[in-house]
Amino acid sequence: MNRRNFMGKVVLGGGTIASATLTGIPVHASQSRKSVNINENGKTLKADLIIAGAGLGGCSAAFAALRNGLTVVMTEETDWLGGQLSQQGVPPDEHKWIETHGAPELYRIFREKIRDYYKRYYPLTKEAAANKRLNPGGGSVSRLCFEPKVGHMVLQEMFAAYESARKLILLKHHKVNSAKVTGKKVQALIAKNLITNKDVLLEGAYFVDATELGDLLPLTGTAYITGSEAKADTGEFHAGVTHRPNNNQSFTMCFAMDYVKGEDWTIPKPSDYDYWRDFTPQMNPPWAGKMLELNYSNPKDVQPKELGFHPEGIKTGNKLNLMVYRKIIFQGNHQPGFYQGDATLVNWPQNDYVSGNIVDVSEAEFKKHIEASKQQSLSLLYWLQTEAPRPDGGKGWPGLRLRNDLMGTEDGLAKYPYVRESRRIKALFTVLEEHVGAEQRSQVSGLEGKDLKAAEFYDSVGIGYYHIDLHPSSEGDNYIDFASLPFQIPLGALIPQETENLLPANKNIGTTHITNGCYRLHPVEWSIGEAAGMLVPFAITKGVSPKTIRENSELLKEFQAFVRSQGIETSWPD
Repeated sequence: MNRRNFMGKVVLGGGTIASATLTGIPVHASQSRKSVNINENGKTLKADLIIAGAGLGGCSAAFAALRNGLTVVMTEETDWLGGQLSQQGVPPDEHKWIETHGAPELYRIFREKIRDYYKRYYPLTKEAAANKRLNPGGGSVSRLCFEPKVGHMVLQEMFAAYESARKLILLKHHKVNSAKVTGKKVQALIAKNLITNKDVLLEGAYFVDATELGDLLPLTGTAYITGSEAKADTGEFHAGVTHRPNNNQSFTMCFAMDYVKGEDWTIPKPSDYDYWRDFTPQMNPPWAGKMLELNYSNPKDVQPKELGFHPEGIKTGNKLNLMVYRKIIFQGNHQPGFYQGDATLVNWPQNDYVSGNIVDVSEAEFKKHIEASKQQSLSLLYWLQTEAPRPDGGKGWPGLRLRNDLMGTEDGLAKYPYVRESRRIKALFTVLEEHVGAEQRSQVSGLEGKDLKAAEFYDSVGIGYYHIDLHPSSEGDNYIDFASLPFQIPLGALIPQETENLLPANKNIGTTHITNGCYRLHPVEWSIGEAAGMLVPFAITKGVSPKTIRENSELLKEFQAFVRSQGIETSWPD
């Protein structure tokens, strides 16, 4: 089976994606003339694969399906692609090996295209332009901090040729509201244009749920779970006593700001400012003071910990300077005088929204909490501008400027909340803390030190790593944060127990509330999506279900070889 790799060269199925700048697009020769079928009035679209949600999992699923000859329709509620790193305003949370391994090769190509975008269009210094591992924004949270719109623009570029050939139809400002299901199979989705209110029918052979909250699961009758499980059900060290379906991690309405010294950019006082200024989260263990103060509960031990802030990047003793942490514009990378100041994305403990749950709630309840979280974030900005303590003894930094242009919105807040937890499918296999948590894995395996490894899954279709990081929850749990091990992504966690042609590609896979804490980050989400996107053409070609592929040892080995041939690692090197 021939295909074209990302350098435009024809290679056999055993080849890998060339780790270089995307200069060509892959084409499955036998299906290269296919395009999405659109009926005359545009009310029905037919494709091999329908994807709901254009976050990282949705985009990577689309790339995987497209490069293997399938046609794709992908919906997106906003007008930006990229989910967490664009519309939600969160620089990539990655592990320390990301530059060389531990994520699909296409993800690393995407990262290099981000750097190339800056080198093509921004007035970088000679030193920055020559830096092969340029960190455009200079933030400390990641080796690659950048403006949200750049992530969207690069993804848009990577899809351009597919859109031109009508192999991909991107339906922005569209939300799936209902589904047609027969037996255990989804037949179609109905998506509403959020601008015109017109519906479009989306028919396909397979469907991928890459929405941020697992929206397709209830619409298609796919069994799922929400919230935190009971220890009696999972045996996890860090699980709670009872199953709490509404106990989900906090979400955040992020925003961008820069600093213009000597100017006053103070926003109007938010209507709920007095409430948020005095707000103290009710947590167990207790939160460290008021939420808007520059302290929080240290995730490792939930003891009070002070944070620092100085908008000019000046060191704040041994305290983390929040201005630097998620910095996305660094003057030092550009020609002198081009920028008025550095800019940062505000995704801090101070604007984590713990006052309500948005998973599996009514539209009215969802909107109520989104609006309240916006007030919380704007109140944080106003507090920083007017009341935050300065090293000189004064209060407030009026030069802090809300950068709505960097977020692509009128109010300056992200296009969509940064969601850490969603509905999760009841999968053929569920990843538990005993599989990936360092402490419990050590007890189960009897190993420790360098011999200690995460569970090896016979059906691995990807790898990833992040510590288990659960933010304060909607029902009062403080941080749950502890060590994990470099892990695999089991195919069984991507296959629902009953629904035959729906696959998850986001935080909605078969994890628990606990293990979601390490499977929810940017490169892992990309890995999940790319595996799902390759499962579809493989299943269609073989004429079997995803469940059969996992159960048949020969088919499983062939599928794993297939994903590895296209740059997806299925095991960690020793």
